[in-house]
Amino acid sequence: MPVTTHITNVPVTVDEDKCIAHKGCTVCVDVCPLDVLAIDMIKGKAYMKFDECWYCMPCEKDCPTGAVHVDIPYLLR
Repeated sequence: MPVTTHITNVPVTVDEDKCIAHKGCTVCVDVCPLDVLAIDMIKGKAYMKFDECWYCMPCEKDCPTGAVHVDIPYLLR
C-alpha cells in the first residue's frame, strides 16, 4: 500500500480543529473497512495513513464532530 506523503494528495482529510481523537475518539479508524485511517499519537488527531480509499463514506458519516471529509473524484460521483 502506498503511504501518503502530503495531506493535499489524499481523498480523506481531517479538520484538526474539529477532531477529538485526543479525547479518545477513534470512530473513523474503527469504521474504516480498509484500515487506512490512523491516530497520530503525538498530535492526537486522525489522519489518512494509506492512500487506498474506496470512498465508502462511513468515516465521514459516523464522525461525531464532522471533522472527516471524503473528497470523491468527479468521475466517481
